[in-house]
Amino acid sequence: MKILYVTTISNTMGFFTNHINMLLDQGHTVDLACNLIKPINPELLERGCNVYPLPFLRSPLKRGNYRAYKELNTLIRSGKYDLVHTHTPIASAGVRLACRNLNNVKVIYTAHGFHFYKGAPLKNWLTYYPVEHYLSRFTDLIITINKEDYDRAKSFKAKSVKYIPGVGLDIKKFENIDINKSIKRNDLKVPEDSFVAISVGELNGNKNHEVVIRAIAELKNPNIHYMICGVGPKEEYLRKLVKDLDLEGQIKLLGYRRDIGELLKVSDIFVFPSFREGLSVALMEAMACGLPVICSNIRGNRDLIINEKGGYLVNPKKIVSFSQAILETYENANLRERMGIYNREKIKYFTIDVVKEEIKDVYNDFKKELEQN
Repeated sequence: MKILYVTTISNTMGFFTNHINMLLDQGHTVDLACNLIKPINPELLERGCNVYPLPFLRSPLKRGNYRAYKELNTLIRSGKYDLVHTHTPIASAGVRLACRNLNNVKVIYTAHGFHFYKGAPLKNWLTYYPVEHYLSRFTDLIITINKEDYDRAKSFKAKSVKYIPGVGLDIKKFENIDINKSIKRNDLKVPEDSFVAISVGELNGNKNHEVVIRAIAELKNPNIHYMICGVGPKEEYLRKLVKDLDLEGQIKLLGYRRDIGELLKVSDIFVFPSFREGLSVALMEAMACGLPVICSNIRGNRDLIINEKGGYLVNPKKIVSFSQAILETYENANLRERMGIYNREKIKYFTIDVVKEEIKDVYNDFKKELEQN
């Protein structure tokens, strides 16, 4: 088959390198289309993938999105693709509008987390739900990566809906990390015998790091340290908050890091307080490293963490819920060990090998259908 992979920006395309390589190994032709913010993996270029830049923007009301849609429409019609696999809401709206009258082009849409969900703001339901419901009628298959979205998508007008557990995690990469805890903590200027919580994610309002900072302030325990990995618009606000709460000796904003696996390995718990997630790769990485998890009780997180087995699911708005959960894990090393073991087993259902087999089956079904026609 001749396949076009579409995302809004190229940063997202990097999550699908393994999937695309698998399709190439099966003899399919795969081209890529997106806004080129970051370079495409050269491995895919070497294997013959053509890359088509499109001026998609993440904000839905920007003019560039209409121009991107027009260019995408021309590309799909001239490229004579058998199938278009699209990710991210903006690009996926453009793909399905472009393909709505093309009976010879199949469309797969992987939804990495609908903007409407249990507890979402009313404006999200009024804005995004009608659009997704309408566009679903131009979709041959919707793939969801969490069960809440799957249950909701079954009421849409797509020809088919399938649940696949995320993009797949290479757990071997984390199992094979060998790190000297004392040396690494010393490099980070974190006391060797301290209790270390870690979060990974963009410093924005949705990731909600503030609630954890305030929870640690409530505990008034100088032995509890907190490392936050990531950059974003909330960075200066969070730094000021840490300073105002007199926690500069306990809380470190580490910025962008390339050693996430090592940092997870020298931490005691993973804290993930987001308001909205699809199915978090950062959370899966923490599970692969054998960390107990304290996370918000939201869609996606509930697919990964079983309350009181792999960690604690708590209300993302309640400081006291985080402080209590942190204290519970701080005081009980045996509990932390049990939760870590549980998470290492649980994450095996979300590995890249599992997901690739699911994706392979999806494409084989479409290939058979095309051959029959």
